[in-house]
Amino acid sequence: MKNLVLLIVIAVIGLTRMNAQEIQFGAKAGLNFATITNDAEDELDITSDVAFGLLAEIPISEKFSFQPELMYSGQGSSTAILTYFNVPLIGKYYVVKGLSLEAGPQIGFLLSAKNTDTDANIKDAFTNVDFGLGLGVGYTLNNGLFFNARYNLGIANISNVEGVTTENRFVQLSIGYFFF
Repeated sequence: MKNLVLLIVIAVIGLTRMNAQEIQFGAKAGLNFATITNDAEDELDITSDVAFGLLAEIPISEKFSFQPELMYSGQGSSTAILTYFNVPLIGKYYVVKGLSLEAGPQIGFLLSAKNTDTDANIKDAFTNVDFGLGLGVGYTLNNGLFFNARYNLGIANISNVEGVTTENRFVQLSIGYFFF
């Protein structure tokens, strides 16, 4: 785990040095519309929660950029509130100026898990790490304001319960600003 985080940091620093004058840093906030699916109950009811964090956009070429993010993310379902520290590593392709298609992997670190009815800590029922894939679209205005819609598909089993497979799913709608 520590080696993966170190590799990500080294990659970001390396890309940063290549394009230091063109990198944009920003912040974003928004809403997640989340659920978890499992083989015992199919899909649970959707819940909404906040997401916010910091990001950098690193140009690779005129049409392609790399966008690592550090995000606090409320996820889960109507029965379980899960909070994560997510690290999306997004590739962006600019279709036209301002409009981008986005895709990339995401690693999430579970911060807390609570039962919505009893407020009991249920963190032991879930793994500490989640992996997912984000697919989305974004639009950036000339003044640095941007809008984003992304679907995140969990690709790892987050259940610690024997014989039960559970995965995260959420749509994230956000607004942000590149401040330099």
